[in-house]
Amino acid sequence: MAAGLFEFGEVLLVCAVAGALALRIGLSVIPLYVVGGMLAGPFVAGRVGLPAVPHGEVLAVLAEVGIVLLLFFLGLEFSLDRLFAARSQISRAGVVDAALNLPLGIALGLALGWSATEALLLGGIVYISSSAIITKTLIDLGWIADPEADPILGTLVFEDLFIAVYLAVVTSLVVGGGDVAELGRSLAVAFAFLGALLAAVQYGTGFFTRVLDVADTESFVLRTLGVVVPVAGVALTLGVSEAVAAFFIGMGFATSGHRDRIERLLTPVRDVFAAVFFFWIGVGTDPRLVVGVVVPLAAAVLLTTPAKLLSGYLGGRVYDLSAHRSLRVGVGLVPRGEFSLVIAALAASGSTVVMRETIPALAVGYVLVMSVLGTVLMQHSDAVEGAARRLRPAGG
Repeated sequence: MAAGLFEFGEVLLVCAVAGALALRIGLSVIPLYVVGGMLAGPFVAGRVGLPAVPHGEVLAVLAEVGIVLLLFFLGLEFSLDRLFAARSQISRAGVVDAALNLPLGIALGLALGWSATEALLLGGIVYISSSAIITKTLIDLGWIADPEADPILGTLVFEDLFIAVYLAVVTSLVVGGGDVAELGRSLAVAFAFLGALLAAVQYGTGFFTRVLDVADTESFVLRTLGVVVPVAGVALTLGVSEAVAAFFIGMGFATSGHRDRIERLLTPVRDVFAAVFFFWIGVGTDPRLVVGVVVPLAAAVLLTTPAKLLSGYLGGRVYDLSAHRSLRVGVGLVPRGEFSLVIAALAASGSTVVMRETIPALAVGYVLVMSVLGTVLMQHSDAVEGAARRLRPAGG
């Protein structure tokens, strides 16, 4: 008991230091949480004889709660009515984004000699941008009120919805182990469960409203968590992504009239457990494995950064933005973060060495590079535009 309490205290202390450092240097805290986990885990601290945080079951459960709350809060930002109203622009920009970035990651995985499932996992890791990092940076830089915010957020909405289906498919592939019959059953269960959640979102407004119709703050928080966490647990038991289930439940609560109160009361809870999730990813990552994937990591960064810039630029043009603002859309979509790590955590439960070791290590390195690179590019978007003008052919 004492050892467990000390280890959890170490988790919170390292995350607090990482947060303070992130504020000081002006970067996203997500990569620093991951690095903190790597340093405090068995592969660094443990090897030099320092007290290390083990990659144990308790930390894994707390990390799962972090995943659930991250996706739950994203779901709070969306409603079916809002999605339908802007569906044309969102879908056009989103399709361009997916068509340019997802196949690129799959092609890279196949070029590395990986299986189709392993390549599909890599495709998702390099495709999905970080809603958490991007949204925070939009607010910090004051872009949230600018015209480029609409295509950035619209593309993130499309990615979130796409990744819901993607995670259902790849979860079945990873858990099913490649057996066709088992895969079919898993997919049937997954889509039936997601269909039920979608119906609950569409027709369950009264239920979500009544559940949270309570004045007491403690009861309000407990009721919210008492719905989202068990539903996510049921999803995980059925082989469905708990993150996707939480996303749909968030959409349901978004219609309850209590969204502002949920965000006000549960944001600190979300942030604490999200920090534990990113820390947990680091704890399970051997830095030597990251060094071992430096070549495919470099290839992924060099290939996918221009691809995301291009897809974002084209998405901005879909929204009839100028070339200047469209380029800022591309820059704004470069950061990768929480979703890539969710996919990496899923891959780690697979049966092959590539899934268990290579993909998580590659994902961690990729997120570290892209989250820092993306944040820096957003902070210096004018310099990026200047470089783009210099590279443009005369008269182009």
